[in-house]
Amino acid sequence: MKIGNDIYYVGVNDHQVDLFEGQYVVPNGMSYNSYVIMDEKIAVMDTVDANFKAEWLANVAKVLNGAKPDYLVVQHMEPDHAANIENFMKAYPDTTVVANTKTFTMMGNFFRNLNLDGKKLVVANGDSLTLGKHMLTFVFAPMVHWPEVMVTYDSTDKVLFSADGFGKFGALDVEEDWDCEARRYYIGIVGKYGAQVQKLLKAAETLDIQTICPLHGPILTENLGHYLEKYDIWSSYKVESEGVVIAYTSVYGNTKKAVELLAQKLEEKGCPKVTVFDLARDDMAEAVEDAFRYGKLVLATITYNGDIFPFMRTYIENLTERSYQNRTIGLIENGSWAPAAARIMQGMFEKSKNITWLENNVKITSSLSEANEAEIEAMAEELCK
Repeated sequence: MKIGNDIYYVGVNDHQVDLFEGQYVVPNGMSYNSYVIMDEKIAVMDTVDANFKAEWLANVAKVLNGAKPDYLVVQHMEPDHAANIENFMKAYPDTTVVANTKTFTMMGNFFRNLNLDGKKLVVANGDSLTLGKHMLTFVFAPMVHWPEVMVTYDSTDKVLFSADGFGKFGALDVEEDWDCEARRYYIGIVGKYGAQVQKLLKAAETLDIQTICPLHGPILTENLGHYLEKYDIWSSYKVESEGVVIAYTSVYGNTKKAVELLAQKLEEKGCPKVTVFDLARDDMAEAVEDAFRYGKLVLATITYNGDIFPFMRTYIENLTERSYQNRTIGLIENGSWAPAAARIMQGMFEKSKNITWLENNVKITSSLSEANEAEIEAMAEELCK
């Protein structure tokens, strides 16, 4: 695949992976993207996952067509992108590796026997590298989402090589909506680092970008304002869409009945969107994604061993560790004796910013009562305001 005048895609699709990073379900696989810039000096941009060594090296060799690369630019040391650095250097031993100081430190930790004496070009933030027609400028993006990350801007073809930024789940040979899987990818993997992403977006505003080449997902060439807007919303923790997420755990079905009644009431009142997640069965990452997408969240669980049900605790921890904020939360608790779930759930958000708590919550004692039905009606009314 050719990008612009002299840039070629040499990445791979992975349909073997079932859980990306050991936790994210990827039914449509993943892509590991790598690029070659053919100029007077030839630069290869990143490598790919270890399982695709042979396929990737063959892709690179096909584009090189007998030429030798001058540079290997390493933007990010996570193994899904950097695993083949040593293999590449064995194939092309005269290549100079371009990276920053933190990257080279990590490289030494991953590749204990890799000798790069005389083959390193250490770059600082804002440094440039001229390949001939193409001039690459390196922009550091620490904690997006590792501390060594940098992105690279090619001012000739106006291409931003964006590392993990603007990436998504899914292989490139499968067509699917960008927003959904990019959002789940962003919230799950980068969501904690909104302030750092905002800083990178401000740096990007100074560049004339016409193409974005991420390390996962499709090359973006049209409607770039849409992708930049989404990243601004996600990284500033704004509400993306109006709607209510209901996340629950239920052992014997009584809490589930309350949730089903609430969802019914919300739909009857014309709530624009209601999504319901059984945290013991549904994809936790999607439940987390939707909590960041929509403006209102209802948490429903039981008191369990003097605490809350484990899946609910895990869910709330997934939210708070990703800086969950600027949202409205309602609580439904169930307890046959000594109910404590509402207090515990609310306490878990004590460090979260700008949380508005519903006035109308629900306290169930074992099973739904007429009073609970009235509470659910009042909760639905307040949520729909």
